[in-house]
Amino acid sequence: MAGAAARRTLDPGIVHATAVAFAQHAVLILGPSGAGKSSLALQLIGQGAALIADDRVELAPDAQGGCIARAPKGLPPLIEARGIGLLAAPIVTSARVALVVDLGAETAQRLPEHDKMLLAGAAIAVISGPISAHHAVAIRLHCLHGRKD
Repeated sequence: MAGAAARRTLDPGIVHATAVAFAQHAVLILGPSGAGKSSLALQLIGQGAALIADDRVELAPDAQGGCIARAPKGLPPLIEARGIGLLAAPIVTSARVALVVDLGAETAQRLPEHDKMLLAGAAIAVISGPISAHHAVAIRLHCLHGRKD
């Protein structure tokens, strides 16, 4: 595997991230504090996603060799909107991770190569930041329909 999969692996457990889901397809949003994880999640919720967890996400392998994202026990079902406060949002308890958005990695390529990251042993497609205005719609399409070569 090239790119992020060669550099980065996330083991099962709780990670600093935000996760949303379109149907049963989760998008895991990674990045340092202040990178815009919750902001991107809010944009995706505006595109029809439901919140899994904001700020902390539990990752676990599933029986089919994938990775499940869910809210850690005790985490309130809220999302932070900077400058507004904590908001209730449509919620799902868990979903299989279909896509990772890494706001801590950047690509300047117009048409970047396919990249993957290992999450709880599963190779998952990765989109690297920075995020532009069209990305919420593109992430939704990628998550639900995949990326074509």
